[in-house]
Amino acid sequence: MHNALSVGTVVIVGVMVGVEFAVAFFVNPILDRLPDDGGLAARGDGARVLGKVMPFWYIGSVVLCAVWAVLAWGEAGAAWVVTATGLLVASVLMSIALLVPINSRVARWTRDSVPADWRQQLNRWDRFHFVRVGVIVAAFALLVVGLG
Repeated sequence: MHNALSVGTVVIVGVMVGVEFAVAFFVNPILDRLPDDGGLAARGDGARVLGKVMPFWYIGSVVLCAVWAVLAWGEAGAAWVVTATGLLVASVLMSIALLVPINSRVARWTRDSVPADWRQQLNRWDRFHFVRVGVIVAAFALLVVGLG
């Protein structure tokens, strides 16, 4: 049971990291290069879709890591899992405080309601997202080490 939980947690967190990495380094830059602000509607749709899915994925990852940390307490590798759990908690807090407010605005934008500073808001979200990706990549790496 313990092995299945730890491997499953690494897979779930790893896929989440992959999605967030792809958004940061590939999807959003590609959308931003589309002509005539064509990526704006796509980023709004992404904000709506991922804004519904990612909270469950992030919270679920924290819960899985916390359960793993409790089960592994006192074993070799437990400290890595506890630290990874802390980083994932930090990523959730970052999301709530910094990214979700911007994401919620972007999700409501239409061609007629885009604010004048929309590029600055998207750039700010991207900067926060890069930091969050760094945090969750570190958490993922620690979980992988914790498997050993």
